[in-house]
Amino acid sequence: MKSELDQSETKLVSTESEPPKPVLELFDVGKTYTTEGAPVHALVRVSLQVLPGEFVAIVGRSGCGKSTLLHLAGAMDFPTSGEVRIASETTSTLDDRGLTRLRRDKIGFVFQSFQLLQTLSVVENVELPLLLAGEQHTRERALESLTSVELCDKVDRMPHQLSGGQMQRVAIARALIHRPQLLLADEPTGNLDSSTADGIMTLLRRIARDQQAAILMATHSLDSIACADRVVYLRDGRVERIQRQ
Repeated sequence: MKSELDQSETKLVSTESEPPKPVLELFDVGKTYTTEGAPVHALVRVSLQVLPGEFVAIVGRSGCGKSTLLHLAGAMDFPTSGEVRIASETTSTLDDRGLTRLRRDKIGFVFQSFQLLQTLSVVENVELPLLLAGEQHTRERALESLTSVELCDKVDRMPHQLSGGQMQRVAIARALIHRPQLLLADEPTGNLDSSTADGIMTLLRRIARDQQAAILMATHSLDSIACADRVVYLRDGRVERIQRQ
């Protein structure tokens, strides 16, 4: 009996010490487009992993492949070569229903342009993804999400009554409404002044820590990478270097 208990305790210790599984994995990923009959290599042999609670920034000049990488990471596009896995699922093997489920349940998206519906109030914008998915208690969850981004006092405002920073916080609250494992942010501070941008970066850092969400952010702003755990420098579709902060 003692031997069996010892074995059980050993297994428990071993399980607890296992490293977390990556939320996002890219294996030797390439993406090639054809423009006017000529191939354009947007990404070339990119490999990357993002862990739960990790904040990774992608930087590089316009046209270096940042947006293409985000599209692949969000299962909105598929690699020409290599493999992309999100929550251990290979995106290129999923059918339309599987892709819809993956994007809806596992991924949140934040864009530079906010993409709020101007005819809906703040809380209605946030709860919209849940309503479209036919879920229950949407208002309660929307209010909880808005509280997490410190906008519980703006729930009945319309988007045009908000500042740029507040609109981006609403967009983040909407992206977090279903507690995604992966949050993708495409130039989230591109339309904001430096002080407001710093606040958004601090918020994203806190989300990664508190909700253990993996965050992958594309940005051209070197000021925006201070909160990141790692910075991936892209050049002409290739990873030039990865710097740990």
